[in-house]
Amino acid sequence: MTDILTLVFRTFMSQTDVRKEIGVSPPSRTASSTLIVGDHSISHSVLLLTAVTAASEMGMKVMFFTQTKIQKLPVSLQKCVPSLNPESLKKIKFSYPRTVEELLLQVASLHESTNTSPTPPSLIIVDRLEGYLCGSGGGSHSGYHLDEQSRTAHLSALLCDSAAFLTHLLEQRSSSSAPCRLIASFQSEVDTGDAAGETSATDPILDVLDRYFQVRCTLDRDRSYQAAAAGLQEMWHIYLSGRGMTEASSAKDCEDRTGEAKEWQLLIFPDGLMEFKLV
Repeated sequence: MTDILTLVFRTFMSQTDVRKEIGVSPPSRTASSTLIVGDHSISHSVLLLTAVTAASEMGMKVMFFTQTKIQKLPVSLQKCVPSLNPESLKKIKFSYPRTVEELLLQVASLHESTNTSPTPPSLIIVDRLEGYLCGSGGGSHSGYHLDEQSRTAHLSALLCDSAAFLTHLLEQRSSSSAPCRLIASFQSEVDTGDAAGETSATDPILDVLDRYFQVRCTLDRDRSYQAAAAGLQEMWHIYLSGRGMTEASSAKDCEDRTGEAKEWQLLIFPDGLMEFKLV
């Protein structure tokens, strides 16, 4: 269920990890949706790294929605992929809807663009859902009066429906990129539970998102002495949870422990280099 994220973690695995374990498994043929929950600056970097890895390593066409203009890749990504082929970046289409209405319209238009596009997107990424969903009108300027939970359900349902539609289209075209995956990020303003990513039902928006997204990827910063002593700028724990992980684990007995690993660490060095470590 998390094959794209797992590919990212494996590709940029820490040099101290066992290198023989990083062979890339064939992508799952089961549609998946993942919600990254945590600090928006880190989730933004992870989403960009995911988009670049999917495009360059798997040849996937990526649709990346964000409110923030991306002028150039962050230093962290330049450190991770210094020799990136510019042709790979052409597989990523960035779109900048400002409000929830604009995002809804652009997601809905994915159905229409497939009539003229020879290759539909096989990865949809939405950066910072809270910018569209939370606060007064969710960034709305034209009378979109649904409450936050209704907006969340409406947008989530449309995203999942669009991913399912594109999956069907990709399968009809016998594309090796099927199914279409969906990954989004969300930063909650309230305490959402314990470090392992289990929700404490304190954020109603996150509760709604969890109904639609099969996997939760929780980012939790490690502020202990260990991180500072290791000479790191930051260290983050990454916890994978949700019904998608449970279904994947029960579907098969995976011998490769990185295939369904539920906990990783993200190491960020002073020069901006990002590495992932299997826990």
